[in-house]
Amino acid sequence: MPNGTILLIDDEAMLRQAIARTLELDGYTVLQAPDAHRGLQALREHADEVLVVLSDVKLPDGRGLDLLPRYKALAPLAEVVLMTAYGTIADGVRAMKEGAFDYLTKGDADEQLSVVVDRAADKARLQRRVADLEKKVGAQYSFDSMIGHAPALEQAKRVAQQVALTDATVLLEGPTGAGKELFAQAIHQGSPRRRKPFVAVNCSAFPKDLLESELFGYKKGAFTGALTDKKGQFEEASGGTLFLDEIGELEAGAQAKLLRALETQEFIKLGDSRPTKVNVRLVAATNRNLRQEADAGHFRPDLYYRLSVVVIGVPPLSARRADVPALALFFAQQFAVKLRQRPLTFSPEALRALETYGWPGNVRELKNVLERASILTPPNHALAVDDLPVEIQLAAAPMASVSDDPRTLRNVEKQHVQRILLECGGNKTEAARVLGVAHTTLYRKIQEYGL
Repeated sequence: MPNGTILLIDDEAMLRQAIARTLELDGYTVLQAPDAHRGLQALREHADEVLVVLSDVKLPDGRGLDLLPRYKALAPLAEVVLMTAYGTIADGVRAMKEGAFDYLTKGDADEQLSVVVDRAADKARLQRRVADLEKKVGAQYSFDSMIGHAPALEQAKRVAQQVALTDATVLLEGPTGAGKELFAQAIHQGSPRRRKPFVAVNCSAFPKDLLESELFGYKKGAFTGALTDKKGQFEEASGGTLFLDEIGELEAGAQAKLLRALETQEFIKLGDSRPTKVNVRLVAATNRNLRQEADAGHFRPDLYYRLSVVVIGVPPLSARRADVPALALFFAQQFAVKLRQRPLTFSPEALRALETYGWPGNVRELKNVLERASILTPPNHALAVDDLPVEIQLAAAPMASVSDDPRTLRNVEKQHVQRILLECGGNKTEAARVLGVAHTTLYRKIQEYGL
């Protein structure tokens, strides 16, 4: 199998042919050019294929050192190796500083040339894999990847796309499970910082006395158990974006330190005496009304105003119910891949029931419902209303029939409990877990319905 493509630029025909033969024996495809003009033309035409540019320093129409930036501009993921018959240390140092992979003297053994080209090709392949992954991540977390076209969602996306191009601090407000982190990722991927780290911290996941050291780090010996220096998440995110979810959980001391870090882009680690400088863009999220929290004295007003340069309201799923069918189909496809099975299909009534339900748990709740349905629904069976959790069935039940027949709600719940018990093989503990109720509640229902 070919190792890849090498572009060889050298005006000495016999030497060029000899080097090309050596590289071809190593499994490479070699493109040849006798001068800079034809070399640049070949690189322009084959930039997506070329892993390594192997160029003479002295060409009839240019010098390799001066051409180096043009090689890198045409093929930024390729590596450049320069060759010369009269190498100097100064030229070698300059070549490496300007981005050359290596600087070789002509006449070196074929083995050395092969080793250098192999190493350069390996690095180029790695760079291409990283670039491919970045493209996939960027596509996954782009604004275009957000499913739905409800007006509330489109408005939030428009504001987020505008602010993404800046370094402005963003505060995302919305209920738990609405997709605030997805918005934060999209803002990062749509920004000039996209190639730098995106670091997410859930402020509610750490004890209040440990959150400050998690954010800002500490020096060895700062406290009992601090056996080594630790970088904080601010430092890890330098150059990129730091996402602080549930920022309302920050205690007063951490709020003060965060405010100063945002204002000055520097902070002092626990146990240190010198400031650490960073370059961080902050995106914060909360499911609380931080303005009310600040007015009530539960959150620093000055930090709130620093965070709320741009406030984006991420809409709950109840405000975009028309998007529910598209989201349901997307999650069905996603879980089909995960479970290695055919995608779940839906009856029209089931899709209408999903759209009717209020979704207090938002997109996260919908995703969980679809994962459970993908696992439990038999193959070749379209998801029906009776297969959905009882609260969704109740929301879908016509109000007229409920008022005409008070037994309707009871019958729906009874059938649902009975079906879950059957699916769990009579295991009441498992059935209670699936239903999301306490054991005592399930036992009472079993007795009440005579199951």
